[in-house]
Amino acid sequence: MRTLIHRSLHVLLATIVGCSWTHADWPQFLGEKRDGASSETALLDAFPEEGPEVVWRVPGGVGMSAVTVADGLAITTMNDSGKQLLVAFDAKTGERAWQTGLAAEYKNGQGDGPRATAAVSGGVVYAFTGDGVLCAVDQKTGELIWRTDALQACRARESEYGMSSSPLVVGDSVIVHVGGSGTAVAAFDIANGQLQWSAGSGPAGYSSPTLMEVAGEQQVVSLTGDKTLGIDPSDGAVLWTYDFPTPYACNTANPVSVDGDVFISAGENHGCVFIDVEQASGKFEVKEHWASVDSKSVMRNEWQTSVLVDGYLYGFDNVGAAGPTTHLTCIDAGTGETVWRKTRFGKGNLVLADGKLWITTMDGELVLVKVSPDGYEELGRSKLFGRTRQSLSIANGLGYIRDNQEVLCIKL
Repeated sequence: MRTLIHRSLHVLLATIVGCSWTHADWPQFLGEKRDGASSETALLDAFPEEGPEVVWRVPGGVGMSAVTVADGLAITTMNDSGKQLLVAFDAKTGERAWQTGLAAEYKNGQGDGPRATAAVSGGVVYAFTGDGVLCAVDQKTGELIWRTDALQACRARESEYGMSSSPLVVGDSVIVHVGGSGTAVAAFDIANGQLQWSAGSGPAGYSSPTLMEVAGEQQVVSLTGDKTLGIDPSDGAVLWTYDFPTPYACNTANPVSVDGDVFISAGENHGCVFIDVEQASGKFEVKEHWASVDSKSVMRNEWQTSVLVDGYLYGFDNVGAAGPTTHLTCIDAGTGETVWRKTRFGKGNLVLADGKLWITTMDGELVLVKVSPDGYEELGRSKLFGRTRQSLSIANGLGYIRDNQEVLCIKL
């Protein structure tokens, strides 16, 4: 009887723990839904005095891509040994599982190394190099499946600051921004890398395509260097456009879905717009719900994508043309009004998990902030890594980040 009671209590406790602790992978740029949000729960509410535990820390090369976490692997790209490498680490131990050369090392005056974050789908890793080579690699073995020069396929030119579009997998297509005449956005067959369709014209910009529901339909929404496009993912048909030219084609943050409409933002003192998209008689109509542009904008995302929580957008508002002053800001998504602002917070990046913002600063700090429209409330701050622009990737109770020297795993 005592054994039966003990077993029953064990099952009950296991059930309680299972219900209160949610785990998830981070299989692509900005997480599972590409919105910067994780479904994980039961994470830290404050940092211990010595800071959160670093589970592992391993050498890593130069690069700007974030870490993708899927099926027990933490994957990123980097310049190392004269090549752009796709590298997979054991997500629990940091041991290097495999590495695959994608192209010659990439160098650029705005920073060396590949920019785009890899995507994992169906046992395949898709990576995009700084010079526009799209690759498919077997997730288990690291074997190269195919390699396509996307710029050559689309007769496009390399972006001034490097190709930065993180691949998006939709059905049998992998989609990236390429730029060019009729090829601003392009889809390639996941089986062989052949060009399937292309859409829009103009510079690629530095943002990434996002799959979201707009006006009741699933669409690929792309913020290219000078406009926003709503695209039918099945054939590349452009459903609607909204012009959004930014100096130097520096549209870098991703579009954000807000109840079937779209929020876009850019730095260089450009600002932000909430776009209403409506469908009538089979056609899409676009209008501004509200706009806040120029040097007095409420939100100028330089490269960081804002996150939406309960009708409020939280993000980095950068003052000036790539200037040093950046405020952490909360705005009402419906009205565009500023709710609160932590002035001169500094440059960084953020993601959302368990009701908290997990912020990585360029100075190498991990900062924990409560998500609330009531005001800024800091829950923890710890110096853990080197200079970085990357956001934290959260998976299975752990956080992954890389700088230009190391890749880290942090217990959350």
